[in-house]
Amino acid sequence: MYNCHDDVLAYHDKEVTLPTPEQTKMRERRNANRNRLDRGLTKAGHPLPAEHKSQGSYAMKTMVQHSDNDYDIDDGVYFDRADLVGPRGAELTALQARQRIRDAVDDGTFKTPPEVHTNCVRVVYDAGYHVDLPVYRRVVTTDFFGKEQTINELASADWKRSDARDVTAWFDEENRRQSPDDTNGRQLRRITRFIKKFARSRSSWQGQMLSGFGITKLVTECFRANAEREDQSLYDTMQAIQNRLAFDLVVKHPVTPNETITNGSDDAKARQLRDKLKDALDWLAPTQAGDCTRAQALKCWDKVFNTDFFSERAEEKAAKSERISSTAPAILTDWLRQQSDEAAQQGAMRKEGGGRYA
Repeated sequence: MYNCHDDVLAYHDKEVTLPTPEQTKMRERRNANRNRLDRGLTKAGHPLPAEHKSQGSYAMKTMVQHSDNDYDIDDGVYFDRADLVGPRGAELTALQARQRIRDAVDDGTFKTPPEVHTNCVRVVYDAGYHVDLPVYRRVVTTDFFGKEQTINELASADWKRSDARDVTAWFDEENRRQSPDDTNGRQLRRITRFIKKFARSRSSWQGQMLSGFGITKLVTECFRANAEREDQSLYDTMQAIQNRLAFDLVVKHPVTPNETITNGSDDAKARQLRDKLKDALDWLAPTQAGDCTRAQALKCWDKVFNTDFFSERAEEKAAKSERISSTAPAILTDWLRQQSDEAAQQGAMRKEGGGRYA
């Protein structure tokens, strides 16, 4: 495979991973929403959350750049069970808990009012991004041996045991264990970002592709590490995922037993990812040829990510080489003139019989 290691890494750093200023904006948006929620709860006379905790791709640091700012920030809201009760002391249902959060976060400033979804409250911003607020309650239970333990239950269709922080811990461990490096987020995380970026590279694919969570799980299953070649690791992982989905479209949840990310044995979004990965591998086929040129290889990567980033790098390099070539004769002429002047000066010194030749 033609070596585009540096180019693929450059694409990751400039076009895939969120730049530091954007990460700062994300953090500010999250914090502003937390403050808004707390003010709304206080105003309504309700207890404040015991904890706010980021989760999902934001917490796993696998978010990728999006031209339309279509970012999804998941920020869990955790309450003690005793604090999620009604005016007469009855426990809130899962729906009532989500409705309370929706009412508290809606301060009247949103063009689109916050919405109650099955697993969260969604706050949509005009800039294009949205913040999802899953609601949890902490429940003290007793295990088989009579020992007390605290579990978290998500306000979904009903209260169900769940905690997205377990998913973050799972991914962090997989990234640490499988990656051959420990810089720039580690390779498994970067490959996850690459494939998520590919899955969002065409607007016509929107809503048809497997979720970012599903892609993340598949990368951890099929990751092919390569400490020396980022492009090879990406290609091999894409191929492994495509082969895996050709065999089985079911993607299991990484931490919740008996739960799947996909829907049934013939999930349409998993099929879409499988088929588009096959296309991408076909587009990269010329890079496997022994006579593949750099320009040809970069055009292949352009097609995969629906960009002109790679070809522009080739043009920039060619232009730089041309500038160096055009200035070389002048530099050589100046050097020869300098040598001639020094030789003339030394000759004069010899003729006079002085200086260091005396």
